[in-house]
Amino acid sequence: MKQRSPLLPIFLIVLVDVLGFTIVIPLLAYYAERFGASPLVATTLVSVYAVCSLISTPIIGNLSDKVGRRRMLLISQAGTLAGFLMLAWSHSLWMVFVGRILDGITAGNLSLAQAYISDHTKPENRAKAFGVIGVAFGIGFMFGPGLGGTLAEYGLHVPFLVAAGLSALSIFCTATLLKKETPPQEVAPSTGPMPAGRRPGAFDIATYGTYFKRPRLGSLYLQFFLFSFAFSCFTSGFALFAERRFSTHPALHR
Repeated sequence: MKQRSPLLPIFLIVLVDVLGFTIVIPLLAYYAERFGASPLVATTLVSVYAVCSLISTPIIGNLSDKVGRRRMLLISQAGTLAGFLMLAWSHSLWMVFVGRILDGITAGNLSLAQAYISDHTKPENRAKAFGVIGVAFGIGFMFGPGLGGTLAEYGLHVPFLVAAGLSALSIFCTATLLKKETPPQEVAPSTGPMPAGRRPGAFDIATYGTYFKRPRLGSLYLQFFLFSFAFSCFTSGFALFAERRFSTHPALHR
């Protein structure tokens, strides 16, 4: 019997996740200012999420090696859902930060989806599979901000509720479309090398350090860091810049 490809389910899961993410990100600074946050504090919301995900992602990755990608993906998506609901129901600034922290400590949707693809595709097909994830990512970024700006016309809390709904849909897709993985203890010892998604131990600094010592990999990491730094600066601060320079409102940031 022909095995069903995981590409379509992963495409849908990533697309829905990215849509939820991009609906929210352009509005976070506005939302924080609603509770009296300064521009510095408002943009710190992005940094708080990043710091939490930096700590949690290696742990989530290693747990997924033990209990399976699908199970950890569901947990990660549930954390995202809870974070969006906390943002939608916030009535003070500390609740906004708790929502971002909750999302950050369970971050890992995209990396787990990539690991799932690595585990369930042949090496010669992985480039194509990752390309499909890239397409889902691009579509999400194309439509998410516009949808968020439009929804904000009905209240700044509405985009967060819609993002939470998309997260719930993503959980449903993961639970129904991704096949259950064989528990690690049931895998025979002779199955060969570990799948491509396997990681070293969480916070295994020595192992991670060897990657940076490889000239080609080190330069790629540096390029990705610079791109991510510039991207996060732009996405976290542009809404406030546009508001002050051009007197815009959320619906124009589409």
